[in-house]
Amino acid sequence: MAEYKQKLNELLLVTAQQNASDLHLAVGRRPTIRIDGKLVPLQKEDILSPEVVQGLIFELLTPEQKEDLIREKELDFAYVFEDKARFRANAYFQRGFLAVAMRTISSKIKTVEELNLPPIIHDFTKANQGFVLLVGPAGHGKSTTLAALIDEINHTRTDHIITIEDPIEYLFVQDRSIVSQREVKTDTIHFHRALRSILRQDPDVIMIGEMRDKESIATALTAAETGHLVFSTLHTNSAAQTIDRIIDSFPAEQQDQVASQLSAVLLGIVSERLVSKIEGGRLPACEVMISNPAIKNLIRERKVFQIDLVIETSSQEGMMTLNRSLAELVRQKEISLEEAELYSLNPAELRILIERS
Repeated sequence: MAEYKQKLNELLLVTAQQNASDLHLAVGRRPTIRIDGKLVPLQKEDILSPEVVQGLIFELLTPEQKEDLIREKELDFAYVFEDKARFRANAYFQRGFLAVAMRTISSKIKTVEELNLPPIIHDFTKANQGFVLLVGPAGHGKSTTLAALIDEINHTRTDHIITIEDPIEYLFVQDRSIVSQREVKTDTIHFHRALRSILRQDPDVIMIGEMRDKESIATALTAAETGHLVFSTLHTNSAAQTIDRIIDSFPAEQQDQVASQLSAVLLGIVSERLVSKIEGGRLPACEVMISNPAIKNLIRERKVFQIDLVIETSSQEGMMTLNRSLAELVRQKEISLEEAELYSLNPAELRILIERS
């Protein structure tokens, strides 16, 4: 209906104009946007009724997507708002009513420098083969960092880059590389089918939007073993936890073999948090693990609990703990101590690091 279309456009325009990262539409609440990590209800808007939320969400969807949403009870999709913004969205049911969360995706893919990321991660784009993981909580920059690395390869190497995404987030403009972006349900029937056929499509670089299960992890490991450079993301909190998650996703009898495979192909893991700056906006704090002989050995021997110590003592190789990254941002007066403690996995150690500086 025209009234829903107009209201939807108004809300998306506000989201874009306010530089909000997300828009939430849910029954019983005003439309709400997220700015610098904090939810802000739009006070000028009415509290949303079930009919209005459904009307707004259905304006976002094709008839096929509506059917999928009703049948599956949730739906990932992308939505382009005129020439102003692009969104990654998830529509879902809660307490019997529809709701949607929409994440803003910048039309410009930023560089590693523009994102204030550690320069050492440029090295991952220069490798010919191996496995690189971007990890951290949802909404903390994994996809944006991944896009920066893939686009760097696009501009500097003559490779065939294949992505499997659900949905496609950043749109790459092909430069020196061929970039084939495959969206689940649009370009392939389902995620696992795309994974099974990817090695027959002559890729040099593979980007798997998200590690979902044992099959996607196994495919990534095999692709990295057979001479490809593979990038992906995982919802884990640290490098050590990521390695444990990968190994533990396989049956016990396969875990030693997977650990051996992973130790051979893993190039590095970057764990990211977006923390609020004192003067507004957000900055990344990163743990960076680079797979050196000591780390490969710990993975192979299943002594993952010792990896944090190697990261702590290998700063000369470009490695960095999350606490050191947070402490440096506090020292530079970019973020407050309270904000750093909020994101630290070991606040007591963080305070000691800051006091020593």
